[in-house]
Amino acid sequence: MNVLKRGLLSPSLMEAVWWRRPSTLPVALLTMALIIIIAGGTIRINDAGESCPDWPQCFGTWGFDISVDEQTAYWEEHPDEIDSRGEDHRYTTFEIFTEWIHRAMAAIIAVPVLLNALFMRAKRGTYGDRAYHLAAFAGIMLILQATAGAVTVFYDNADWSVALHLSMACVFSAAFIFQHMEMRSKEGSTNTIYTLPKAFIAANKRRVNAMVGAVFTLLILGAWVSSTAGGQYNQGCSVGFPTGWPKCNGNVLPSFNGPGALVQMIHRFGALIVGLVLVAGSARIRTEAREHNATPSFGRITDLTAGFWMLNVMIGGTYIVAAKMDNFPEWISLLHLVVGVTGFLVATTALFSMRISEAKSDDYSEEA
Repeated sequence: MNVLKRGLLSPSLMEAVWWRRPSTLPVALLTMALIIIIAGGTIRINDAGESCPDWPQCFGTWGFDISVDEQTAYWEEHPDEIDSRGEDHRYTTFEIFTEWIHRAMAAIIAVPVLLNALFMRAKRGTYGDRAYHLAAFAGIMLILQATAGAVTVFYDNADWSVALHLSMACVFSAAFIFQHMEMRSKEGSTNTIYTLPKAFIAANKRRVNAMVGAVFTLLILGAWVSSTAGGQYNQGCSVGFPTGWPKCNGNVLPSFNGPGALVQMIHRFGALIVGLVLVAGSARIRTEAREHNATPSFGRITDLTAGFWMLNVMIGGTYIVAAKMDNFPEWISLLHLVVGVTGFLVATTALFSMRISEAKSDDYSEEA
């Protein structure tokens, strides 16, 4: 049923410019979440994950300008929190600042996230239960994400804690995409990805779920590689072309005497499998779209996901090829993270458009 006939939205809201629509709020929150993810990546490439050894404070203070002498005094008072790099390791003010600003931004976003949940509760009759539940879910995820950040600090950036932290950040960000799409659907958007044919959804639902799951898994594998053994496993396959990439230590199938090469190859073979899933899945979706008269826009979303995967393979390879054994171009590593997260979020839009279209179809069936 048309949302106007159901009395949900006024014509003025539908015709409002994008920045005046309530559905822009989750987009703003998504932007903030992505900035926080980039800040987290900046911490990693600067090897500053332990630059604030306690939580929520930093060296027992709320500031970031901690001198070498102040760091020494803190560790003398707290010997159990001495850095994993050794008792003589000290951090620069910039390194400490990267961790400090990351925490500060996570605290700042809590206010609009709470307001978003309260606003959606007030507009529940307009935008429906799901939009409100997504806003509330984002609030819960923020609390869990802060907890995961604290766990990461307490466990000295253990590989599993870093992977957990990133995975939760991605789910947190995806919630805002789903909320935005749900709200736009209720605002009467004419975008055809919100009205996919029921037969097309039934034929491709598992395929899209598999594609999203594959990209998410690869993202977590990447976090594992970058954080395991203090990030030193990026050297596991050597460097340069073709010795370090696309080969590993000069071999297509290297020996796995050391854990570094094994971790690297798990990530690389994982990327290959994910690529096959994405390319084959996207090709099949285009065929199914023609057969079921579904919008070509949906196929473009899955094609774009595969495109981001291909781009990120090249970025990952460039990171190894351009590196020296003791000098890796870490800005490329940060770009690798950003493109990987973007690819995952693009993939989720395909999943969410199916969910929204499915719900609309069920509503029409009930009214009929």
